[in-house]
Amino acid sequence: MTPSTADTTHTPQTGANDPDTADRNTTENDVQATANAAASGALGTADVIIIGSGPGGYATALRAAELGRSVVLVERGDALGGTCLNRGCIPTKALITTARAVDAVRQAPNVGIDATITGIDFGTMVTYKNRIVQTMTEGLRGLLAHRGVVVLQGEATVTDPARRVVTIQANGGHDQVLCFRKAGVSESCGTTVSVQADDIVLAMGSRPTPLPCHDFAGALIDSTQALSLVHVPATATIIGSGSIAVEFATIWSAGGCEVTMLMRHGRALSHWDRRSGTTLTRELKRRGIHIIPDTRITGVDVGVNLGATVHYTDAAGQERTIFSELALTAIGRVPNTDDAWCRALGVDMDDDGHIVTDAYGRTKASGIWAVGDITRGPGLASRAFAQGITIAERMAGHDCTPVDDDAVAQVVFSSPEAATVGCTMEQARDREDLDHVRESMYPMLSNARMLMSGSAGSMSIVSGERREQPGVEVVLGVHIVAPNASDMIGEAEQIIANRIPLDRASSLTHPHPTFSEAFGEALLLADGRPLHTR
Repeated sequence: MTPSTADTTHTPQTGANDPDTADRNTTENDVQATANAAASGALGTADVIIIGSGPGGYATALRAAELGRSVVLVERGDALGGTCLNRGCIPTKALITTARAVDAVRQAPNVGIDATITGIDFGTMVTYKNRIVQTMTEGLRGLLAHRGVVVLQGEATVTDPARRVVTIQANGGHDQVLCFRKAGVSESCGTTVSVQADDIVLAMGSRPTPLPCHDFAGALIDSTQALSLVHVPATATIIGSGSIAVEFATIWSAGGCEVTMLMRHGRALSHWDRRSGTTLTRELKRRGIHIIPDTRITGVDVGVNLGATVHYTDAAGQERTIFSELALTAIGRVPNTDDAWCRALGVDMDDDGHIVTDAYGRTKASGIWAVGDITRGPGLASRAFAQGITIAERMAGHDCTPVDDDAVAQVVFSSPEAATVGCTMEQARDREDLDHVRESMYPMLSNARMLMSGSAGSMSIVSGERREQPGVEVVLGVHIVAPNASDMIGEAEQIIANRIPLDRASSLTHPHPTFSEAFGEALLLADGRPLHTR
């Protein structure tokens, strides 16, 4: 994250015999020794070595360093931050910010403002996106340096799992492994560096999943390639219905692209709450996005500068084709665990290649931990942050709380946004540890800010009793489609995670008039005390 004055805490001066000072000096000496060993190409030592600098990797590094451990963070690429900062969360939201500016101008006549769009300079939009990404990645590099984390740039391999030795080799066009002790200041370390650590944390992330019938090639692109475009395509076919598919449909459609989405199921976000998915699908259509549900992709024809022809069967089983300038495959992501060295670690993996861990991130192999997209569960930066903190604290011997996936919120930054946390009605009914499950649906257009926005939306609350707490009704799930859903879902996340009784949660007040007020009204409705609804 971008460092600020808030990142630097004032440390009062203490005596030479103060134990905190001694620990801090020891850690600084360890970090310096590791960096010196790396710079000389010798075998270095560290308390923790982390492979991968995405959200899970760098969160582990930052927290472990806070706890006084010497930390080495290895990144194969030129930029820190993994997919999230460079090819995912941050660049897509930067482009969505520009798309919303376009939408605001188009909606201006509805409120009496005579405004038109005379042109969209996509090159300037890309420059804006790149500037945001650069600011964030440079800020992360500075924060890691401030915490004393040694960053090595190169390709990491665990060469001796029993002794926890990681070997780093030069890659990516560099003939030397680069060592960063200060932000932006590199030292050459030779072509190969080895580091022995007490603990190894695997944080290699994931990559886009290709179609079974056709790998990425030519005009059939993945999300990383989509973010590298220097123009908005005139026509685009998006294969998928999840968050990546919906967000790119939102971006390209705002830029004037004729977008068609081929969905495997009948609605967007098919694994989410049905009402949310149906509402968002309707809103995507209202914005001019063509949606074809219940399709099966049978083939793709691509060629140099020839666009993409996607072959599919429709809901009736009829063979169809659609041609467009580009076809984006957005059907999920696959963990980066297929390297031979990873398979030889002695850790367990599931059928999809995710590394199996306990609740605290420990694998079956002693001293080896795993975090982020290479573990099963929601592939979200927020979850990886929490996992990284948990791993760092557990490695340091702290008694900490593991991540509760039921309380990890998911957000899609479409127009309007969609957000969800906890169980859907169907999921809650299928669980044996829950009783008296019910669903309350709040009419979003009874909220004044929703009316002002001109957007449709939906909100539902799933509540019930946990068998371990009979007689106490709690919120089990919250599902929102609204312009500011991403900001509203955090409150729901806290209520679910802390198991706050519904009658207490519904008694909280919300500022008026706000979008968040809708959630307060929905809680009252769920508690049988509706105010502005029937």
